[in-house]
Amino acid sequence: MKSASIAPQRPRLAIFSRVSAAVFGGYLLTSACIVFLSYIIPIRTAEAVLTATLLSFALYTGAVIWVFAAPTAGRAWAGMLLPTVALGLASLGFYLATGSAA
Repeated sequence: MKSASIAPQRPRLAIFSRVSAAVFGGYLLTSACIVFLSYIIPIRTAEAVLTATLLSFALYTGAVIWVFAAPTAGRAWAGMLLPTVALGLASLGFYLATGSAA
């Protein structure tokens, strides 16, 4: 009897993990991408930030779709966090190299 009540919890936790990865991981990935794109788009700063922000809506939608298409919840989290860290470090490198924000 006890195993029947525990079994439905695993799919619920997996879905909760994917939803969390989509919402929070997608937000972090999108934010890191906005900062990175603001540095590399070769136009005035205000326009680069605006362009990167507009592109972020498509990126966030793609990230959410990818999270639910990933084979496992762990891969979904890795797919959100690894690019976020890479883009964050690249943005930090641009910041330290230029000495100014985007």
